[in-house]
Amino acid sequence: MSNAWTWHPIGELFELGAGKTMNAAARNGPSKTPFLRTSNVLWDEIDLTTVDEMSMSDHELSTKSLRQGDLLVCEGGEIGRAAIWNGEIEIMSFQNHLHRLRPIVSDIEPRFYVFFLQSAFTQLGIFEGAGNKTTIPNLSRNRLSELQVPRPPLSEQQAVNAVLGQVRDAIRIQEQIIAVAQELKRAAMKMLFTHGVRGEAQKETEIGLMPEGWEVVPIGDLAHQLQYGLSVRGEKSGRYPILRMNCQQDGKVVMRDLQYVNIDEETAGVYRVHPGDILFNRTNSYELVGRTAIVETTTDAVFASYLVRVLVNGTRLDPRFLNHYLNWDDAQSRLKQLASRAVGQSNISAGKLRTFKIPVPNFNEQREIIATLDAIDRKIDLHRRKRAVLGELFKALLHALMTEEMGVDELAKPETMDKQP
Repeated sequence: MSNAWTWHPIGELFELGAGKTMNAAARNGPSKTPFLRTSNVLWDEIDLTTVDEMSMSDHELSTKSLRQGDLLVCEGGEIGRAAIWNGEIEIMSFQNHLHRLRPIVSDIEPRFYVFFLQSAFTQLGIFEGAGNKTTIPNLSRNRLSELQVPRPPLSEQQAVNAVLGQVRDAIRIQEQIIAVAQELKRAAMKMLFTHGVRGEAQKETEIGLMPEGWEVVPIGDLAHQLQYGLSVRGEKSGRYPILRMNCQQDGKVVMRDLQYVNIDEETAGVYRVHPGDILFNRTNSYELVGRTAIVETTTDAVFASYLVRVLVNGTRLDPRFLNHYLNWDDAQSRLKQLASRAVGQSNISAGKLRTFKIPVPNFNEQREIIATLDAIDRKIDLHRRKRAVLGELFKALLHALMTEEMGVDELAKPETMDKQP
């Protein structure tokens, strides 16, 4: 960093306030007040999805409530994570694991310090050791107060906020589009798997409503094979990548966080995956057991023992239809009823999976349903890619601006803009 910015302890720029400790009296007492936890404070965002309440006297509320513009910094969890309170709820307090920072000088923008803290803690490592690592990692009031932070001119702080805020807003728009598309997919699946696409009358079956012309068939009657995977320990390197449950994402097999195995070609031939294979997650937490993904590309990989490969009769059932159906919320709920549960783990055996009944339309209707759901998936994938590009742009700009490698005035130059993704 250059010396163009002056540096000061945070305690010279902000008044640090402490929140209230949650205890039995606060939990059960009268006059409940909503309060924020560290889980509510994300980077540059307050998540109000779940807000707890605690008992708080008028005196406590006068010293431990939030005002619009307060900067909140996490003491524990991901230490240093920060966001601005924008007054979404009229009366709001905060727990003791959060620090409340209020400016005591007039020429600072609190949101600039959200961005600086994000860069300092996640990119630059300049506050390493600021947290107490001997027990539970935390950022005490004294440590936070002593952290050295920059104090650029107010106009520069505001310009940085505008640039980074614009990218953040674009990221949130993509996230909202993804959420809407995912909700659309859930609604479409319910409609398609209960009404079909031909306008047929419905019938009630043991697995729910479906068009009259559809059959109800156990998976075992439609599968050539239900095969357990390879029981070999994965290593950091080896001849063949081995697909594990972390290689399932949104109904597709993805090559990520791979481990490898050294096995002979004959064994690899038995467990090698092919396009159209369905990999069923037979052992996992209760929430994740039964998750299913389809292999879409040719890849020289084998699969692990806590997965079951399902090979279907392609003349009666398109594997893509089965994969979509098994990932439908209603099907997942029924699958979990088959699970045997142990401490922290659930299991659905291949034998139980054979008995699981599914609806089977004619082949043409299966493909029409596949086409509709694939189109929604492509939209979701598109906006995820856009969100990923914006995320990389944000990180690059955050680093450049907070290290003064780039001034905000340079962003307006055509040659600079041409370099942006």
